[in-house]
Amino acid sequence: MQRIKTMSDTEKTIKAPRRVFDRESGVQTAKALFHQRGYDAVGITELTKMLNINPPSLYAAYGSKAGLFERCLDLYVAEGNLPADKILTPGRPLNEAVADLFMTAARLYARSSVQRGCLVAEGMRADDPQARELASRYGEAGIQFIRSYIRQYEPARDRELSDYVVTTLRGFSAAAVTGLSKARLTAVAQLAGQAFSTLLTPKNV
Repeated sequence: MQRIKTMSDTEKTIKAPRRVFDRESGVQTAKALFHQRGYDAVGITELTKMLNINPPSLYAAYGSKAGLFERCLDLYVAEGNLPADKILTPGRPLNEAVADLFMTAARLYARSSVQRGCLVAEGMRADDPQARELASRYGEAGIQFIRSYIRQYEPARDRELSDYVVTTLRGFSAAAVTGLSKARLTAVAQLAGQAFSTLLTPKNV
């Protein structure tokens, strides 16, 4: 009687090892997509296609779309896309430091043809409330840093002057997103720096 072969009698098929998903690389990819399109315009289907994973894998890796966005914001800030801490340095004249901050922001926000503006600032304007809250946390940290720096020079006016600086920076971001050229944005930054200088007391100019 012919013996029926079992798996132990036959050559077993060697399966290729399952591809390990690189979460950090996925954050880089998603960050570029969120920066280019905005949080609201990027759906789970597009994200999973770009990351080459399925929805359950995305949720397993990041928890949610918002969780992935938070990782993107964290990376964006860590990369120092607007290195305020290297511009607003102790002992530097306040008008000079803020003028440099404006000019740097204008150049950086308009340097790319697709990833324009500030990811944090634009995230704060998202329709999704969770995305707004996440971006606002990072934005608030930046506001406090700027205000703390200004307070060293203008302690009685730190709030109004920091509001001016932050509002101007957000305006640069919005203008870059809507397509204002780098040349025009930097020209506005130069004017903004001059205007800020006129707001200061003589000793801090």
